[in-house]
Amino acid sequence: MSQLHQRVTALLSEAGYRTDEPLAVGLQRRGVPPFSLAQGLTATTLVYAASLSKQMTAACAALLTQQGALDVESPLSYWLPQLPAWAGTITLRHLIHHTAGLPADHKIDAIIAGDPDRTSPGVIQALTQFPALDHPPGTAHVYSNAGYVCLAAAVERAADLPLPEVARRHLFVPLAMPDTRYWAGPDPAPPGAAPLVRPHPAPLSLGDGGVWTTLNDLLRWGQALNTDELGISALLQTLGHLEDGTPLDYAWGIGVRSHGGYRVYRHGGGWTGLRALHARVPELDLTMAVIAINDHTERRIPVINGLLDEVTSSP
Repeated sequence: MSQLHQRVTALLSEAGYRTDEPLAVGLQRRGVPPFSLAQGLTATTLVYAASLSKQMTAACAALLTQQGALDVESPLSYWLPQLPAWAGTITLRHLIHHTAGLPADHKIDAIIAGDPDRTSPGVIQALTQFPALDHPPGTAHVYSNAGYVCLAAAVERAADLPLPEVARRHLFVPLAMPDTRYWAGPDPAPPGAAPLVRPHPAPLSLGDGGVWTTLNDLLRWGQALNTDELGISALLQTLGHLEDGTPLDYAWGIGVRSHGGYRVYRHGGGWTGLRALHARVPELDLTMAVIAINDHTERRIPVINGLLDEVTSSP
């Protein structure tokens, strides 16, 4: 057993994971073959990515922005004219950095509680029922799934294509991520995917979630961003800010942290019975990910932090 395998096994045990819990952990670094440890899953098992999808939605928006097809300073009302007048005060940039002031997700979920699939049209229709925003755009950073559903709708209209096709053409095929796709149903999961805990299938909304992927493809995604294969990494890594200039620790669909003196780009994904976490350190050309199904905890975080400790402290 390699030293890295021993260390990951120890980290999983220290975090409280049992050997019979289905999970996969992976790490990839320039010039070194990818490492993975899986139990009950494999590195090619198709799993729901939950909010890890946001950075892929943001990447689609960044590509269209670079092509001149999407203006992130344009008002949301231009792309979704069916929304109330407040949509004219929100820009796509507000959506990207979670500063739009949209009604809180729990308020939206209360309206669509009767829709077990939680579709994008359902989320957008629920937004039409709110006469006002929770706060003025640009005045606070409040994480919003609905904001990324709206961003995805703008991407679709700018590209004149469904989001799954935009991502397939411009992200997943060029980057050789053969198993990754956005899934809008009607079945609760793509064929061959690892099922989630019943009775909580993954939502079918796109943008905030919707991506199904594998550990191998997540490592490939991180390495592609580290080496800027899409030509948009600088834009994706640009921090947001409030209207008063206050900087945020959130870029385009990814959180920004520091660890061991290095800049780390990371984001989690969670749903009932699913926990995922993806992190990368461009300076080290390092990518890592944890995926656990049938998990309702936050044990993924100490695993990733422990791996970051291990790698950033190495000479």
